[in-house]
Amino acid sequence: MEKVVVGLSGGVDSSVAAYLLKEQGYEVIGLFMKNWHDDSVTISKECPWLEDSNDALIVAEKLGIPFQTVDLSKEYKERIVDYMFREYEKGRTPNPDVLCNREIKFDVFLKIAMQLGADYVATGHYCKKGEIIDANGAVSYRLLAGEDENKDQSYFLCQLSQDQLAKTLFPIGELTKPQVRKIAFDNGLITADKKDSQGLCFIGKVRLPDFLQQKLKPKKGPIVEVPSDVAQYQRTEPSFKNKFEELAYFAQKPVYQISDGKVVGQHQGAHYFTKGQRKGLDVGGTPEPLFVIETDVSKNIIFTGQGKAHPGLYRRTLFIRNDELHWIRPDMSIKVDESLEVWARIRYRQPLQKAILYKVDAGLYVDFEEKQSAITEGQFAAWYIENELVGSGVIS
Repeated sequence: MEKVVVGLSGGVDSSVAAYLLKEQGYEVIGLFMKNWHDDSVTISKECPWLEDSNDALIVAEKLGIPFQTVDLSKEYKERIVDYMFREYEKGRTPNPDVLCNREIKFDVFLKIAMQLGADYVATGHYCKKGEIIDANGAVSYRLLAGEDENKDQSYFLCQLSQDQLAKTLFPIGELTKPQVRKIAFDNGLITADKKDSQGLCFIGKVRLPDFLQQKLKPKKGPIVEVPSDVAQYQRTEPSFKNKFEELAYFAQKPVYQISDGKVVGQHQGAHYFTKGQRKGLDVGGTPEPLFVIETDVSKNIIFTGQGKAHPGLYRRTLFIRNDELHWIRPDMSIKVDESLEVWARIRYRQPLQKAILYKVDAGLYVDFEEKQSAITEGQFAAWYIENELVGSGVIS
């Protein structure tokens, strides 16, 4: 009998994943990961780990499977939290959920599961795994979008490797959320109508400014409003000698000066803000709401523009450096001077967008058919061919 360790989070998805695996005849062990100790920055009513761990234990007892808790808070702090602080300090916006999957669930947790003699780990992610066998009998594992389009979580797994996929099962990938809740309800699982957790992976809902202020101190600076006609890329475009010059031009991060607009307010630290953000600016009196179009952490300035349609929010092209480039399917990677038509997204739940990948010596350009709002440095771009996620990378 094959052994599977399920990451039981205390939510309905992982509870049903464990139930289904047991029904399929696997020997199942439930493991709860404790990743955080500091309750001062969590909004505890939203997602207290103690309550989650208790729910996970009750589910394990109901299913008659062994259960234990592992404390991964040291690894979580080193690999996720410290990385987050470093990225915000540089004026970038990290995605802790993608990192948590790569570094914690499918690395540290996977190794613990293997030490317990497991053949696989399983999670409650809404995605599917496929296989392709080539003429030589070599297997390539595929990461496929989940059946439930509203809940597809493949984006969060965009940094997984072939080795990690080989040892992973996604038992609920073929189901919709209502079907998962029904299975939980029909089988008397305590998590059947539990709300989905929001916020940081395995921490819960966090007051981000409070969280960041642990290390990044408040520092007052100006909020500048940039008029639409001044925004970068509205100016006359130069003529380009070739496609790569054009891509390099459109992938540039816009650079603004205070003189490009007018000071309309004050902020508590440019490193607390991210492109596309509207909340937290506390500037009123404009016909349309202000959105962050750019931050300059070295000068501690936030540049804003009025309305969602402000041209400063939009860019057509992004760049990913070689050291930040990852192919889930290395056999589908492209070489220098090659291109590939894909569907791509730059954030979770964004509808897939048509794009072309272009490989150059230093990395990869993702060139969208239509301009994208709030392309944000530090976030992950992921690209698909049909319903398969084949690669991803950190936006430079």
